[in-house]
Amino acid sequence: MAKKVLILSSSLRPDSNSEQLAREAGRGALEAGNDVEVLSLAGRDIRYCEGCMACHRLLYCPIQDDATDLIKKVQEADAVVFASPIYYYDICGQLKTFLDRTNPLYGQPYRFRDIYLITVSADDAPDTAKRAVSTLDGWIRCFDKAHHAGGFNAGGMSEANAVGNHPKWLQKAYELGKSI
Repeated sequence: MAKKVLILSSSLRPDSNSEQLAREAGRGALEAGNDVEVLSLAGRDIRYCEGCMACHRLLYCPIQDDATDLIKKVQEADAVVFASPIYYYDICGQLKTFLDRTNPLYGQPYRFRDIYLITVSADDAPDTAKRAVSTLDGWIRCFDKAHHAGGFNAGGMSEANAVGNHPKWLQKAYELGKSI
């Protein structure tokens, strides 16, 4: 049965390494017969959560910006793949800001079950993305039907648009998408 798959790239750099890997995961998920949407946070107005908690009373965030539509897409997806560059051994600020803005989903019905994380880093040590995974796992813990279904860190990418020189990471992203 086909799944509704949402892939969110969080790098603000056009055609970034993480965005290219997100698109490749999308290609694999599409070839596996899923309904796939690949979106980028770049160029979107996503403001910080103000911690007002009005979203729990209203069932939506009162901040009117581009996060509103993206939150709905996350809520309606069966599987969500987040792609992020590693900044200081964690997910990038844009992704963390967006995850904070999904607070209206807490306690509400949602479809997503499988959550994936693709990260890209200059450092290629095996534990480079450990904090990034931990950050995402903290978000996942707030949704008891969801689980961290997989992902990887594409290490050794110190240059912009270097992923084309690393076909193993493109293949790994494709295979991840194909497995959804």
